[in-house]
This record gives sequence, structure tokens and C-alpha cells, in this order.
Amino acid sequence: MPAKDIYHDAVKNALIKDGWTIIADPYFLQYEDAELYADLFVEKSLLVEQEGRKIVVEIKSFISPSPMKDFENALGQYILYRDILRLANKDYEIYLAIRDTIFDTFFLRKSIQAVVKRNQIEFIIFNNEREEITLWIN
Repeated sequence: MPAKDIYHDAVKNALIKDGWTIIADPYFLQYEDAELYADLFVEKSLLVEQEGRKIVVEIKSFISPSPMKDFENALGQYILYRDILRLANKDYEIYLAIRDTIFDTFFLRKSIQAVVKRNQIEFIIFNNEREEITLWIN
């Protein structure tokens, strides 16, 4: 079982406050001989008579001395999980959950924005102190 990110509970609580239901914590991803764990698998009901929207959430803290190294690792993991989901014919979107403070600084750099756009990364931006989602980017 993988270690939980330091902001795991803050993101989980923020999603619950936002009306999401936690389906799996962590979420087991498998394709052929690849076995991985994403942080969360959540669902939000759209209408009573319809099945809800389901997404996979990978949480990243960006607390090391090098945010670029953290981004490098997060990007690789995000792409790998997204590809495994597609190969396994799972029609779920995957979101990278990051703190609002790192988004407002590191992720506003032009080079980072270009890489994010090129790789079509979807984000959940959260405030860890209030345990609230501040922005969805897709």
C-alpha cells in the first residue's frame, strides 16, 4: 500500500465538502502486468436517476526544495496513470490535486503552463487550511 501524501486528508475532506463521495482510498489501477495506486477514486451524483461522474485524483504536495523536481515526478505519474486508465478502458478523468499556494506561484510560470497545456493536465486546486477546493481546471 502506498504512503499517503501529507495533504491527503485535506483533499479528501475538500472533495466531500464539495459533494463528492469517496469510492476508493486508494484506487487500484491495473493493466496487464502493471499494478499501481492512485490516491482517490470519487463520484458525484449528477441527477438522481443517472449514474454519477467518476474521477481519479492524484494528490501532490510540492514540498521538496525543488518544485521543478516535484513537477517532473508528478507529471510522469499523472501521464502513467492516465495511460493505464485508457489502456484498461476506464473512461475516468484524472486530476492532479495541488495546493493553491503552489499553483499561484510555480504553476503560473510560462514554461510550466506550456508543459501543462501540452500534456492536457487537469487540476483540482485546494486550500489545505480550509480544506476547500478553490478551482477546477480542465
